[in-house]
Amino acid sequence: MISFEEAYSIVLNQSNDYGTESVRIINAIGRVLAEDVYADRDFPPYKRAMKNGIALNFDAIENGRRSFEIKGILAAGKPTFPFLETGDCIEIMSGAVVPFEADTVIRYEDLSIEKDIATVHNLPTKGQNINLRGSDKLKGENILKKHKLLSAAEMGILSSIGQNRVLVKKLPRVAVIATGNELVKINDQPLQHQIRRSNEYSLHGALERMCITPMLLHVEDDKDLMRQKLSYAIEAMDVLLLSGGISAGKFDFIPEVLGDLGVDKLFGQVAQEPGKPFWFGTHQNANTVVFSFPGNPVSTFANFHIYFRDWLHKSLGLPLNKKDVLLNDSFEVSGELTQIIGVNINWDNGIVFASKSIINNPGDLISLSKIDGFILLSPVNKNYQKGESVPFIPTRQII
Repeated sequence: MISFEEAYSIVLNQSNDYGTESVRIINAIGRVLAEDVYADRDFPPYKRAMKNGIALNFDAIENGRRSFEIKGILAAGKPTFPFLETGDCIEIMSGAVVPFEADTVIRYEDLSIEKDIATVHNLPTKGQNINLRGSDKLKGENILKKHKLLSAAEMGILSSIGQNRVLVKKLPRVAVIATGNELVKINDQPLQHQIRRSNEYSLHGALERMCITPMLLHVEDDKDLMRQKLSYAIEAMDVLLLSGGISAGKFDFIPEVLGDLGVDKLFGQVAQEPGKPFWFGTHQNANTVVFSFPGNPVSTFANFHIYFRDWLHKSLGLPLNKKDVLLNDSFEVSGELTQIIGVNINWDNGIVFASKSIINNPGDLISLSKIDGFILLSPVNKNYQKGESVPFIPTRQII
């Protein structure tokens, strides 16, 4: 058995770069940008009105003029046109090109219009309500960095520079494999001694949020069938996420079968609670990484978010997902195991606190829906006081 810190380090050291691929922009949300992106023209590309109103030359205001003859109206998407007299103005709509002669836009709310004469009531400042050409970014300047996780905001930027396709980091092919004769399909009516295959769908949902659609498999407690299905998965997939079959039971064949198939064991137990039985290894020839979690839902859920998610983040060049929070309760750690504790998050004057959430047992799937994440309490410190800072692993989007 190895420490939590050793196990975490070993897992991260097995991160892989799966290359890049070009995807349509509508499919790029949630993906990781694989190259720097540069402005193809100035942003904004012209002197742009920010408000609806009139555009004029501020010199006329400085010279005491308050009323201006309207020489036309300019909408967004239309070419600009000149007006030659400083005593004139044009009506202009938000987003339109401000004429060369104008340097100030006054809102409709600050003036009145009667018989094509605009009268200013609230004096403006020079240059107000105008975005100058290139004031956001100049042509050729970097606008998005490599390894950026693409959100809705980045979709707008990429579309504004005409990128119909986006180069992103390629995601690993993942198989989620549930083991055990006690498992039945979710649309089956289980007998008293059976349970539905919930771990598969918890992991499937978590992976979908990462833009990965996994292959789902069920493996019975039969060595020959297990060897056949796992052999196929090792060759076809980049990552295997297994649940069950790794403890000390007489039907826990996973470690033996994985070894027979050429998967090198890097560790098999971690000094942590829950999730102590955790088998991790790699198949060098197939370049497949194997995470084999315990069968109980809490352990699988915790290990997935602590180990696999950070392994994926490192593989994609993203920051790791650990954050620090302050304890809202005091804790005592007995024994030599790192404690993984479900918590709820709350804010007090902008400071993030974690309060313990009751998880009744390692199979308490229902309680997982009530937590915001897990905190990690090392056995090096036996007494954790309220207000102390500890690592926090979120399992849901909190903000």
